[in-house]
Amino acid sequence: MEQIVIIGGGAGGLELATQLGRRLGRKGKANITLVDKNRTHIWKPLLHEVATGSLDTSVDGVVYHAHAARHGYIFQLGEFCALDAENKTVTLAPSFDSEGEQVLPERKLNYDKLVLAVGSVSNDFGTLGVAEHCYFLDSHTQAERFHHGLINNFLRINQKATADNLEIAIVGGGATGVELSAELYHVADLLKSYGLPKMTTQQLKISLIEAGPRILPALPERISLAARKELMRLGVNVRESVRVASAVADGFMTSEGEMIRADMMIWAAGVKAPDFIQRLNVFQTNRNNQILVQPTLQAKGADDVWVIGDCCACEQPDGSWVPPRAQSAHQMAACVLDNLIALTKGHTLKPYVYQDHGSLVNLSRYSTVGSLMGNLMGNSMFIEGRIARFVYISLYRMHQIAIHGWPKAILVILAEKLGKVVRPKMKLH
Repeated sequence: MEQIVIIGGGAGGLELATQLGRRLGRKGKANITLVDKNRTHIWKPLLHEVATGSLDTSVDGVVYHAHAARHGYIFQLGEFCALDAENKTVTLAPSFDSEGEQVLPERKLNYDKLVLAVGSVSNDFGTLGVAEHCYFLDSHTQAERFHHGLINNFLRINQKATADNLEIAIVGGGATGVELSAELYHVADLLKSYGLPKMTTQQLKISLIEAGPRILPALPERISLAARKELMRLGVNVRESVRVASAVADGFMTSEGEMIRADMMIWAAGVKAPDFIQRLNVFQTNRNNQILVQPTLQAKGADDVWVIGDCCACEQPDGSWVPPRAQSAHQMAACVLDNLIALTKGHTLKPYVYQDHGSLVNLSRYSTVGSLMGNLMGNSMFIEGRIARFVYISLYRMHQIAIHGWPKAILVILAEKLGKVVRPKMKLH
């Protein structure tokens, strides 16, 4: 039986494994295996909510083992570390528990078709001190690490007799940095309801640092200006055209020699595919470690390997590159699904065509701004407020439907609504 192995259980990888499991795995037409180094899945655009405690991974996460049992695929816990393209095997590194005891040994998996959906990590561009002093939000593990530090700082300030400030500096004015800034003000406003009255929004001092001339540089200027206006209304110190030269223990040093002090520092400036992609010495890659692909999303020089999501470098007919967004991963997963099924029927493979449905930025409960339609109409339609918020939430609902199916997704959404009635609005542990 054909072996299809998917590396990476993010938005694209999990959706693809789910659909292949239903259409091929359950019918005994192929063995579908999903590999991920984590036990649970969280939709990456929501990691800023995990970081602030608005989202609880123990409640809102998807457990791979349980999900696999329901949807006809196999889950393997492990970290992808090597690829033998000639013999068609992937190697998973041994895993260890917190005490250093080996849980799983090194393993090799055979494949006939391989899909790489390993996502992306933050790109620090070699900036001195960033790796040592900054938090990152590449995974729910990193987001939870930031959350623990945030809660500790909230407690520290609340117990002081005199008012003190919590200074947070975020480098990167993209969607992650902008949404995190607003969400931090939201959770700080909730603290008075949970026994921390001295830690208020007045004690929260956030600096959002962007090297370019405006925040949200990849989005239309109107969206950028609207988001900037709302952030400044909240109290965020938006610093544009400011380049960070280094990070030290108590803040960032700019290229102009200015010190931006911070108790907590987050690096959210740019992404790249994981460095180990280069070390595989198998694929053609660009400067961001992304794997160059053919129009069908097959890796150049390796027809039995497909690449989807943030680690995929897919050139469009106009010479531009498909942006690393959740909607791109969703569309790529659908294209590879159709092509893998087409191969089983002897049909011709179809090329991937990116459809830009617009972009939305959610500023917590304060506002949502964005554009819709994208290249569907030739130009964008600006939206904000409740309509934009509804569309933003709908994107996550579409992901839930893709991985659970309509009946289960409706039950999951209802359970979320009921859970919000009985549990705290933010995670305090």
